Amino acid sequence: MAKARMTREDALAFHMNPTPGKWEVNATVPMATQRDLSLAYSPGVAIPCEEIAANPGLAYDYTNKGNLVAVISNGTAVLGLGNLGALGSKPVMEGKSVLFKRFADVNSIDIELDTEDPDAFIQAVRLMGPTFGGINLEDIKAPECFIIEQTLKEQLDIPVFHDDQHGTAVICAAGLINALHLSNKRIEDVRIVLNGAGAAGIACLELLKSMGARHDNCIMCDTKGVIWQGRTEGMNQWKSAHAAATDARTLQDAMKGADVFLGVSAKGAVTAEMVASMADNPVIFAMANPDPEITPEEAHAVRVDAIVATGRSDYPNQVNNVLGFPYLFRGALDIHARAINDEMKIACAEALAALAREDVPDEVAVAYGRKLTFGRDYIIPTPFDPRLIHRIPPAVARAGMETGAARRPIVDMEAYEAQLRARMDPTASILRGIHARARAAQATMIFAEGDDPRVLRAAVSYQRGGYGRALVVGREGDVKAKLEAEGLADAVRELRVVNAANTQHLETYKDFLYERLQRKGMDQQDVHRLASRDRHVFAALMLAHGHGDGMVTGATRKSAHALELINHVFDAGPHDGAVGVSVVMHRGRIVLVADTLVHEWPDEEDLADIAERGAIVARHLGLTPRVAFLSFSTFGYPVSERATKMHAAAGVLDGRGVDFEYEGEMTVDVALNPRARENYPFSRLTGPANVLVVPARHSASISVKLMQEMAGATVIGPILTGIDKPIQICSTVSTASDILNMAVMAACEVN
Repeated sequence: MAKARMTREDALAFHMNPTPGKWEVNATVPMATQRDLSLAYSPGVAIPCEEIAANPGLAYDYTNKGNLVAVISNGTAVLGLGNLGALGSKPVMEGKSVLFKRFADVNSIDIELDTEDPDAFIQAVRLMGPTFGGINLEDIKAPECFIIEQTLKEQLDIPVFHDDQHGTAVICAAGLINALHLSNKRIEDVRIVLNGAGAAGIACLELLKSMGARHDNCIMCDTKGVIWQGRTEGMNQWKSAHAAATDARTLQDAMKGADVFLGVSAKGAVTAEMVASMADNPVIFAMANPDPEITPEEAHAVRVDAIVATGRSDYPNQVNNVLGFPYLFRGALDIHARAINDEMKIACAEALAALAREDVPDEVAVAYGRKLTFGRDYIIPTPFDPRLIHRIPPAVARAGMETGAARRPIVDMEAYEAQLRARMDPTASILRGIHARARAAQATMIFAEGDDPRVLRAAVSYQRGGYGRALVVGREGDVKAKLEAEGLADAVRELRVVNAANTQHLETYKDFLYERLQRKGMDQQDVHRLASRDRHVFAALMLAHGHGDGMVTGATRKSAHALELINHVFDAGPHDGAVGVSVVMHRGRIVLVADTLVHEWPDEEDLADIAERGAIVARHLGLTPRVAFLSFSTFGYPVSERATKMHAAAGVLDGRGVDFEYEGEMTVDVALNPRARENYPFSRLTGPANVLVVPARHSASISVKLMQEMAGATVIGPILTGIDKPIQICSTVSTASDILNMAVMAACEVN
């Protein structure tokens, strides 16, 4: 499978479009009427203000404090980039805020403080403390980070957590628990060498010691060598606490006979000779980023018995902080914790370690393109494991309650776990699965409209994203000029541009097309013009002859017109089995609306066909299909001739004996709202419908576009299904990202 490639232009475009930055603020209450405004602000807001003033703990009930974390930095130690200053760190802090929301549904705001004075930093955060339920410190250089964190912990009554220290430590500890389990060693007995005496390194060693590692068995090294008792050069109070009574003076000395190496230092710090000198079944966590102290290949070349982890996603066993901080804060916030203590961090590490030893869900295996099984190459869960949200926070919350950190203990832990499951947006996992299947397929995708810059951007992204090969239909000079205008001049060499003039198959294409169209009013001259001059027809002919695996079009032509042209080459008409299904995603809900493309006024047999095709698409997306035939009438009332066919369509499916739930006719609220459905206990639907079959194409199109424009729903499609080859038709208002999504959908259909 090809690896994704990211360019500087890709990163800048991602942060600029569709709007600058990575997050926005949305209201959670209605703000439409004068009464709404009176309740939200003056005079209604005075009442909760009085309640909170009398009892500060009620801030967790009447404000967003209980689910709000600040990500705060001064930018003095940004990633591997060093001191970029407060403003230079903002993209990273925005990204951290997005991760909080994506992985644990924690609201987060980034704050960049323009000061390198620890006292000024502390004062600013302390004054903001009442706003938040927790503080996540980020990218602050040592030793100031130690001073800032410790002081704020003492001054604030909410969790203060420096993720560069403790996030790395927690994930490192989780991996080490399992590595030692596989090595049949105990943490109390192993000799540990740590290289990198900064914030993360010191936190790692401190946490491991609190878990049972013995001080006498641990050696810490920095750029000047071993930190030994009596050393004075380059020392501070935090290093001194870990000074060892040892004769070793260099990292090479310390590594001899060591069971565990932990690296948070620099590329190449560890040599093959050092690894060879370690004890049997050595554990090597080379966590330097972006390049580890030693690569897994280099380590395994001299020690096949080594268990190796890195900080990189392209190697097994990634020590990734996103496995920790979202879930630590989720659990801490949900008990209104005063702090995140060592016991809570250890509970997080142990829960992560236990999860890695369990069977891995199929959806995770699909996302990573391989089966994951506990062992030397899988000792830490993957960031996209859907179980993390309901397994890690409860463990953290329990530890917080047992140690007295909780203001409001959780009484019903089973109900809490169920609530956590419901928090997560299913659209993320569905989209991730689609992209993973596309990467596994490695399809050659034909982009029919190579004269459009959006299409060219999508084609470049498709190829650089590791999905497969992109073929662009267009003129070479025109494609080159447009790529250069888009700042993608280097992509000219990557894409293959095809057209009627540079293919050797044109005569074959024309013969095929003439055979199909000669009895439909087309002569050979008509066929020549279609095959040689129309990009949509030419692309479809390429696909029909196996010169590509899938096709994307429609960005420059109305969908109906594009479908009409494709129908010259493929059977894509209303009675040929073709159906258009639009996927509508909004605030964690997913519904499929059909038919939005092909059937203008379907009869009951057509509607039954549409329902079956919609169910297939739903299953393809990982959903259990529940089909509703929609009308303005519900189960016969009000009586309407136009509702009759929707009722009859359900009867057609009765006769076909399909293997999915369906019901109708019904209004959309009955289909989607469980309360509305309570009035109809005989309904065959066991939950909200997720495939909505509508009476006509115009009503389907209106519904989807209304959701998109008024509610801000994300729409993928219409997904064209029921054709012999994977073809997807975009809309004329599609962005480059939309076109890429359609290409990915087409790639998923390639066998």
